[in-house]
Amino acid sequence: MTQAAPMVEIWRGDFLESAHSGHAVICDASGQIVDAWGDPEATVLPRSSAKMIQALPLITSGAADQANLTPEHLALACASHNGAAIHTERVDTWLQTLGLDDDALRCGPQLPDDRTAREGLICAHEAPCQIHNNCSGKHAGFLTLAKHMGAGPEYVEADHPVQQACLEVFEATTRETSPGFGIDGCSAPNFACSLHGMARAMAHFAAAPSGSPEARLHEAMRLHPDLVAGEGRACTELMRAMNGQVAIKTGAEAFFIGILPEQKLGIALKIVDGTTRASECAIAAILVKLGVLEPDHPATRKRLNAPITNRRGIQTGWIKPAAGLT
Repeated sequence: MTQAAPMVEIWRGDFLESAHSGHAVICDASGQIVDAWGDPEATVLPRSSAKMIQALPLITSGAADQANLTPEHLALACASHNGAAIHTERVDTWLQTLGLDDDALRCGPQLPDDRTAREGLICAHEAPCQIHNNCSGKHAGFLTLAKHMGAGPEYVEADHPVQQACLEVFEATTRETSPGFGIDGCSAPNFACSLHGMARAMAHFAAAPSGSPEARLHEAMRLHPDLVAGEGRACTELMRAMNGQVAIKTGAEAFFIGILPEQKLGIALKIVDGTTRASECAIAAILVKLGVLEPDHPATRKRLNAPITNRRGIQTGWIKPAAGLT
């Protein structure tokens, strides 16, 4: 099957009002496809779902250990965070230990998604800084690696040693030659691959032995789900619901990955219309199908077979997985 498969449905009363299609792949430790929907060979930009791959050179180079980075730092290097105080204070301290400040970042300022942080800035008539950017942890990791390499400050340029190191591990873990890259929202290159390649990379992480760079990263994510995203976010809530057994990570334009160490499985999925509600429903459905997420957990019910209500609180419909996804 090469066409996108039906994945998520929006029902209003007895009527199917909207539908979302996509592609998804589950791989085992050998890189073989265990299950798939749509086209496994579809070319994709994994966006922020690739952050644990981009963080690999931080560890393999020795930079993380030289800088005495903790699992909290590693979780932030893989994060798309809300810009809450628990995120920005840690990133700010991290930069200070490098002898740097907000100006060294190249991710750009972003108004925090965290309500307390956002309203605090508004009430103080202050503009957001780059540390509020959801990718500031990844960029602190890039800066740590650049300092370790003795490389220049423009670490987001595609030919910079930091990004060349990221490309090398991206191609090694996906087992593909990347056909190119797009520029991500945070200005860093985001390398393309097939969906199968991305699932293969996640299975590589899942099967990595304890103490390996890959295991250190997904263990940090599972240990600190609050740092990977934030309160109210699917990544944080669903990882908590799975008691830290599985690492998941969203990416812009409705991408999601899963790393299942106990099963040594990797998941990659993409909703073709870029709708986040659909990618969250789809990843929850796949995790339930694999037996690692309870279907009746409150975090699951917010996204899977979830009621849709109107402004008066009256239920008007459901968001649910398509029949082929369950």
